[in-house]
Amino acid sequence: MPGSTPDYYKTLGVPRNATQDEIKKAFRKLARKNHPDAGGDEEKFKEINEAYEVLGDEKKRKLYDQYGTGDASKIPFGGAGNPFGGGGFTVNMNGSDFGSWQDILDSIRRGDGAFGTNWDFGGGAGPFGGGSPFGGQPRPRKGNDVSVTLNVTFDEAFNGCTKRVTVRVPGMSDPETISCKIPAGAVDGGRVRAKGRGGLGENGGPRGDLLITTKIAPHPYFKRDGADVLIDVPVSIAEAALGARVDVPTPGGKTVRMKIPAGTQDGATLKVRGAGAPRVKGSGTGDLLAKVRVRVPKTLTDEQRSALEAFQAASHDTLRSW
Repeated sequence: MPGSTPDYYKTLGVPRNATQDEIKKAFRKLARKNHPDAGGDEEKFKEINEAYEVLGDEKKRKLYDQYGTGDASKIPFGGAGNPFGGGGFTVNMNGSDFGSWQDILDSIRRGDGAFGTNWDFGGGAGPFGGGSPFGGQPRPRKGNDVSVTLNVTFDEAFNGCTKRVTVRVPGMSDPETISCKIPAGAVDGGRVRAKGRGGLGENGGPRGDLLITTKIAPHPYFKRDGADVLIDVPVSIAEAALGARVDVPTPGGKTVRMKIPAGTQDGATLKVRGAGAPRVKGSGTGDLLAKVRVRVPKTLTDEQRSALEAFQAASHDTLRSW
């Protein structure tokens, strides 16, 4: 494998014989940990995505395992890699140049045959009859997909919405504006496909698709982990020690009264089942995960100080075991 090519298996922390499901699980775990919105490293996040784009695709993974790259256009067919020797290969029949090995590989990768188009061996003009090197007409080809990023608010992603997207498609003089339905529970980095709104086809072929990736804006106090919604709940020392019931907002706009058990420690997570976001795939909703944050007052009144001094005097257990 070329030295300049990253070891994608090492990046995702999986063995080379890992299953596609194991690769997907490793990617999701690392992506959540390193996502910039979660305080992760942006460059590390890009490396993880690059590795998954190759290993998560069985065809690209096969090329990567054999040639060290998932991009068929970068397969080294010059020199020893060229079955015919030399630094390149060109076929010419009666002045009809079929192109280099690079062109042939690109055509195979697109599914258009070794010579760029799938030819019909019918009649017509040309060296073998027909307007092409082998006669007939080139087959229609679907246009390329076009990718865009759509910014949505936390509430729009949680509840679902319809947004208008303006896209400039290559080959078209004017931009197009379409309505895009964002499903309830949409996640950051999720993708919506608008069929037939991408690049123009060739030889009468259909248009490609428009791939819309959602980018969710931060919320003042909610965060998302898939369908689960996370929130920090501040409590006082007394509430944590004695127990309490506190009102906690939910992303659906309601408020739930949550029980804080006596003796709850800072960082403990309490769950409100079914109060999370709708699941885009499957049914049901996620949970609301409330992390308790015990707040120590920076200043005390005389009454508070006296109460705490009395508590300290009555405390006989030590917190430190060393």
